[in-house]
Parts: sequence; structure tokens; C-alpha cells
Amino acid sequence: MQYDNLTECSRCESDACYIQEITSEIKLEFCYGCGFQSHSLMKPGTEFFIEQLALLPDLYKSLLEEEEDTGKVWMPSFINVPEKGMVFVDGTGRDNWRWAGVKAVPVEKKEKKKYKDAKYRADMSTIKHFEERDFMEALSYIGVLPE
Repeated sequence: MQYDNLTECSRCESDACYIQEITSEIKLEFCYGCGFQSHSLMKPGTEFFIEQLALLPDLYKSLLEEEEDTGKVWMPSFINVPEKGMVFVDGTGRDNWRWAGVKAVPVEKKEKKKYKDAKYRADMSTIKHFEERDFMEALSYIGVLPE
């Protein structure tokens, strides 16, 4: 049984948590209110969780949150829409971070080799920071959601 649902986030209590059941064993949760995500395989000790820890930057690791009652782990999202831009966490640690939005710009002809023939690149001069509960504003800033 596969379903999609918008519900209250168990992490931040926003009413903008998108739940998608992939299989009876795998349920994805993505909260547009706080920008964190989780799924049924994201629990300490699982193979998936161990693989994620090996790949995550230190800042993302410091922001992981485990729910006491379910054991589910929430992690901050990283959004990359090549023709629009990126949204990611930026900061120095758990007590000093914000969402960052960076717009994408077309790669100029002279830059094609440097960017391996990509059509767009992140323009770091457009970086703008947003507070934790302003994840949707960061998505609007790069043009993924309407303003």
C-alpha cells in the first residue's frame, strides 16, 4: 500500500511534514517546516544509518536528532536543484547554524571545462542565511517554492 500524506512533524510540530509510504516497511518523512528528514531505515545500528554517518559532514552529524519513543533519527536536508540552486545547513556546530540558500547561475562558455560541462553552477556570492524554522523561505529564495 503506497500513500502520500501531509501531517504534523514529530520533530518540530509543524503542519508541513510530508510523509510518503514507499513500501509497508519504508516510510519517508520530509518536513518543510524545519527542513529535517527521516525514514524508517534511519535508526541507530541499521546498515543505512551507518552508511549515512560515513558520508555526512560533521555539521550534519552534530545536528542529528533521535526520537526517544521511536528511535527514528532526523537529519537536516540538502537540496540541490541544478537550474535553481541549493539549500543546506551552514555554521560551526549544533548551537551555531542556519539554513543557507545559494542561487544557481548559467555556466559561461569560458567556465565549461572548470565545471565539467555543467549547465549551471552555484553562485556563492548569492548566499543568504535563514533561521531554522525558515526552511521554506530558503526554498523560495532559490526559486523552488513560490515567494
